[in-house]
Amino acid sequence: MFGKCCNNQMPMNNGMGPIIEPTINTCIEKDFYCEVPHVCPIHTHTINRVHYTHTYTPKYTTSESTEIINHDCGNCCNFVNR
Repeated sequence: MFGKCCNNQMPMNNGMGPIIEPTINTCIEKDFYCEVPHVCPIHTHTINRVHYTHTYTPKYTTSESTEIINHDCGNCCNFVNR
């Protein structure tokens, strides 16, 4: 049988001590934020274009030749008979 509560004293269970009630569980939820680094590789490939602009410059040359023209007024005989 149950004991009476008098003068704010715990009732005793046939002298065995206090009665242990079932445990009341409380749940506390906590949020944890962790930083997770990610590597995102980005590769840049450069294409170099070399443009050749062709220019044309004239290179002038000259040549020269000499012609010999003999104005022959005759021969020595023409002077002898004068």
